[in-house]
Amino acid sequence: MADINLDGIQTWYDERGAGDPLVLLHGGFSNATDFAGSLDTLADRFRLLMPERRGHGHTPDVDGPITLQVMAQDTIAFLEKVAGGPARLAGYSSGAGVALYVAVQRPDLVERLVLISGAADLDGLIVRPGLGGEFPDVVVDAYAAISPDGREHFPVVVEKVVRGMEGQQALTADELARVTCRTLVMAGDDDIVTLEHTLELYRGLPDAELAVVPRATHLLMFEKPALCAGIVADFLTGDSAPTFMPIRRGAAVG
Repeated sequence: MADINLDGIQTWYDERGAGDPLVLLHGGFSNATDFAGSLDTLADRFRLLMPERRGHGHTPDVDGPITLQVMAQDTIAFLEKVAGGPARLAGYSSGAGVALYVAVQRPDLVERLVLISGAADLDGLIVRPGLGGEFPDVVVDAYAAISPDGREHFPVVVEKVVRGMEGQQALTADELARVTCRTLVMAGDDDIVTLEHTLELYRGLPDAELAVVPRATHLLMFEKPALCAGIVADFLTGDSAPTFMPIRRGAAVG
């Protein structure tokens, strides 16, 4: 565990294992424990880097908004200064949105991309956080337990994130086409991201693969940790191989 100053953001991160870098981006209002027992087991194959974004986990909030664009710039700085990019990049929930923004803007820094329960368009979400709503005690307690800003700052972070979402524009087809690396799009079959949007995202990325985890929700990595880790590990370590009866990819080649 360490921290680094990224252009004024004193960013905390967990580091484990050795080998090629794999950067994991947690979900909203959460921290690196999103990957506990699932993707953090990949430390036996990779140099695992799990940064906690501004206003989340052990990383303090700073003046200014919290948007996907802002967090993508923070992540780009982390990839350059800590991972020494390019690196494999995996994001969960809002972390998947951040990872996607990074891959669109800096494809040179992303060797392979994993998007877990993420959306390129907020209309693809069945539910989203709003102002004035109550968060479960478990979420607030987890924030308060490690945040340097204290429990009373949680509503401030919520408002920043919600305001950031309100101003977020959907990624266009041309922007998605800039993601040149192999990409795994993964979601639960009962996720808060609609299956229709997950399929749209899969089809919109030039070199994408799709995994829908059965009998799983937005918390698929807690519900099916071994299965999720196995799917991601196979994608990150295996070579792209031709299939015997391609339809979508066959048409793309032809």
